[in-house]
Amino acid sequence: MDHGGERDAPPSLGAGDGAAGRIPLAVVVVDREGQVSHWSTGARRLFGAAREEAVGRSVLDLLPVSGALPEEDEITPYGAYAAYDGLGPDLESSLDGRLNFPAAGRARLTVPDLDRDRVDVLWWAYPLVGPGDERLLVLAADTERLRRTGQDEDMAFERVAPGFALHTDFPGAEELARRLPEILPSMSVDESARIVAQVLELGYPILEFSQNDRVPVTPDWGVARRAERKARRERAAAVAAQGLPLPDELAEDEGEDLEYVAVRERLEFLNEVSGKIGTSLDLSRTIVEVSRAVVPRFTDVAGTYLREQVVAGEGFPDGVPDTTTMWHRVALEHTDEPGRWDDVVPVGEAMPFPAHTPFFQCMTSGEPVLVPRISEEMGHAIASQFEKRDIRPLITGRSMLVVPLKARNVVLGFMILLRHPEREMFNDMDRVTGAELAARAGLVLDNARMYTFQESVAETLQDSMLPHIPPRMAGCDIATRYLPGTLLGRVGGDWFDSVKLPGARTALVVGDVMGHGLNSAAMMGQLRTAVQTMAALDLPPAQLLRNLDDLAQRLGDGYLATCLYAVYDPIESELHLANAGHIPPVLVRAVDARSELLDLPTGAPIGVGGVAFESLRVRVEPGDRLVMCTDGLVEMRGEDIGVGLATLCESAAHPAASMDDACDTIIRALNTRGGRKDDVALLMARLNGIEPDDVAEWRLALDPAEVRRARAAVREQLHDWNLARLAEPAELMVSELVTNALRHSHSRPVQLRLIRGETLLCEVDDDDHTLPTLLGTDPGAETGRGLRVVSTLAREWGTSRTSAGKTVWFELTSRRR
Repeated sequence: MDHGGERDAPPSLGAGDGAAGRIPLAVVVVDREGQVSHWSTGARRLFGAAREEAVGRSVLDLLPVSGALPEEDEITPYGAYAAYDGLGPDLESSLDGRLNFPAAGRARLTVPDLDRDRVDVLWWAYPLVGPGDERLLVLAADTERLRRTGQDEDMAFERVAPGFALHTDFPGAEELARRLPEILPSMSVDESARIVAQVLELGYPILEFSQNDRVPVTPDWGVARRAERKARRERAAAVAAQGLPLPDELAEDEGEDLEYVAVRERLEFLNEVSGKIGTSLDLSRTIVEVSRAVVPRFTDVAGTYLREQVVAGEGFPDGVPDTTTMWHRVALEHTDEPGRWDDVVPVGEAMPFPAHTPFFQCMTSGEPVLVPRISEEMGHAIASQFEKRDIRPLITGRSMLVVPLKARNVVLGFMILLRHPEREMFNDMDRVTGAELAARAGLVLDNARMYTFQESVAETLQDSMLPHIPPRMAGCDIATRYLPGTLLGRVGGDWFDSVKLPGARTALVVGDVMGHGLNSAAMMGQLRTAVQTMAALDLPPAQLLRNLDDLAQRLGDGYLATCLYAVYDPIESELHLANAGHIPPVLVRAVDARSELLDLPTGAPIGVGGVAFESLRVRVEPGDRLVMCTDGLVEMRGEDIGVGLATLCESAAHPAASMDDACDTIIRALNTRGGRKDDVALLMARLNGIEPDDVAEWRLALDPAEVRRARAAVREQLHDWNLARLAEPAELMVSELVTNALRHSHSRPVQLRLIRGETLLCEVDDDDHTLPTLLGTDPGAETGRGLRVVSTLAREWGTSRTSAGKTVWFELTSRRR
């Protein structure tokens, strides 16, 4: 459309092939009191009143709405409404609030100050629902210009599509312009924005017509046809009353034409609905789309119910529904005033339906159920299902159509469609339309349901493979984040983990299996389990990666992954790291908040084979933070990975109130750049260290008498640490573990160590590689009770192999809660 021209001049009419054009559009907004709150320039031209005269006056005083259908002798070949000087009873009902659904019509008016005897007018009335004072939007247009194009009038009127925006001096203009696609569902957001931009520049609304568009409410060329049909019926009745044969000219010759128009309208409606639903595979969004697609064009109220299994994202529901089947109300759209339905039939409620209801008939037969009018008796029967809530005022007297939502001959849910008592009742053609609508909606819902189910399975699998890492380990705090990739990569091979090691050490690992999908997730699960197993053997980082590489080659040629493995020793304040093709970690120094990428020997990815791995030891200080992540966080297509790594270092050094806040800062800095398509695994560890005063060690000779010394040393140390309440259970368990260690040691002294932290950790080392096991309780057995005592009294306990033998340990809660 052209944006030039004088402000008060209407846009020029397209003359080309007559397929499209523009005519001025009158816009009138009516408030809750029935007074005009906006009167456009187009309204002044069409109805003769100036804006200053119109705003604040009753709309019924300004718009010509009175009048009656013409009598037989007033019918003319041109339009049959020459003597009709009002916009019609439908508009009058809209203006005084009796109609709550869109209406439209066509009439001829006598308008002051115009040089024509009559003005041909199309009008639309759209009720407005919202928090503002506006109640009704009325659009009207003089269609004289339309006839100049030479188009077929009926076809042109049916294809008129109003596009408008309110003037900037109207208080509610911005809100109504934003809701333009909701008021006129056939208009897209892009079309709305284009029309709004032009209207604000030209200063008046417009009306567009095209053979490719139609309005949500077709103007009623029915004034002419209703009058003609009424006159024909009256003449036919008069002839029949005299007992004479009915002349051919009085026969109902329009039936075939009207039926053709009705069928065409319904097919176009179904095509429009099909284009509005299923725009995504999100089940919740699809439900809303299905409900909104039919209100207000086809119905005034649409309630959508789904079976419990569908809502829960479970598998396909089995069996025919019965009176015990729970149905969840998942959406409710209506044209009534806001909040009228919310308390009585809230979204989210679940309920069964008795056998005597139309809803039960629909869901068991799988066929639509039509109730032309809900009687008082039926309204009472339906209302009896709603405890302490009277739904009868909402439904009694309305026309109802219940349509099933089916897929593969299984009822997934149903829709309850209601029309206002003033609106035309649902009929058999509506039943057919509703059945087709439900079939299309059911297919779309089933696609969304299947995707939701598969996504749920994938996420459950992913979650089951990711560890639940405690936020605090010996000498360090840990925080993690996992972000799935795009919709095509919800399941991937990224993982992180932490493993408790002897000597209060902690193993930290981040890995990334190349690829996406279930195969990558399955390989990730295998490698993660292998890392945990080998970490429990206390293998050095380089040796662990070497063994993991060998395992990947045995699993298959296509198994490739990167892995970063680090061991933190809080007593020695040291990190021991090895890398297999992974991006380097970031170390943030606590002293000056300086961050750096650790320069590690890169190594080849796991699965390449034949490549040696090297390790590196790094000194750390209490409060330093180690950040390990997968490349999905820092790598982006078309961008050098160095940019992402630099952003990682910068964001990791940013001060944060907590570990979780620090992780969120990194995610925000790197995940908002757009274009990320890979999974992200992030692990951050704050290396708190363990003070020397919190560690006590003793070397015990291979002498049974050392058991008594061990008990005494533990008791004394716990008193010094103000942990006397733990002395008795600790002494008993230390006595059992030291006794076993002395019995099975070969040549090296037994090592006893206590570490005070969030828990009290006790470790006993010896040079025997055989791990003890918890035996059954046999009353006659002379051995096996020691570990049973430890298992009963300890908060947690375990065993692990070391390079020199084994470690048996237990923990007690050291701090009162």
